[in-house]
Amino acid sequence: MDHQDLKAFAAGLGFDLFGVADITGIRGEFLLEPGTRDRFDRAVSLGARLSDAVLEDIPDHPTALYFHHYRQINYLLDRGALLVADRIQKAGFRALPIAASQIVDWDNQRAHVSHKHVGRAAGLGWLGRNNLLVNPRLGSRFRLVTVLTDMPLASGAPLERDCGDCRACLAACPCRAIGESREDFDHRACYETLREFRKKGYTAQFICGICVRDCRGAQGPGQGEKT
Repeated sequence: MDHQDLKAFAAGLGFDLFGVADITGIRGEFLLEPGTRDRFDRAVSLGARLSDAVLEDIPDHPTALYFHHYRQINYLLDRGALLVADRIQKAGFRALPIAASQIVDWDNQRAHVSHKHVGRAAGLGWLGRNNLLVNPRLGSRFRLVTVLTDMPLASGAPLERDCGDCRACLAACPCRAIGESREDFDHRACYETLREFRKKGYTAQFICGICVRDCRGAQGPGQGEKT
């Protein structure tokens, strides 16, 4: 089994995005035991597209439809990652699937692995003003999952792109957490708004979907190559 075989297998499971990252430079940030994380020098980044119709139904707060869709996409991601990891293991290599949505550090809102940083390293997109991974074709209308591995797969590289002059997410954000650059993103304001949405009963999880709805990647105005 090689890179193309694994990519075709992932596509057959319903994944829309597939990339491989060299994680030797970022694995020190993973919230895994050193003896576990250091076994792996590659990560397979897998993405599933979100429903346009569900996203476009979102007004100024998350909906019951979006909440259900979000959970179903996470199920698809976790199930698919398990099968990709099994495929790799049967080929004679180590593979560790990481949950699509599982917070292990609540104070800092961190999971075992940052899927968006792995996706960026794999060349699936850039980190946008909305603090999410932005793919040229899908914008931020997708979710990610990661499989760590020691299989010697050819790795990608970060895209030399940014959001250009597209600012659709700035106007859409209900708490004005998004600024001119990703570094300006106000994590606390975003989190407090998610808590308020949950308190109002819109959703049982800390999710929103508004900036995801309005981020369309290369379809947005003025996005281009970084100079």
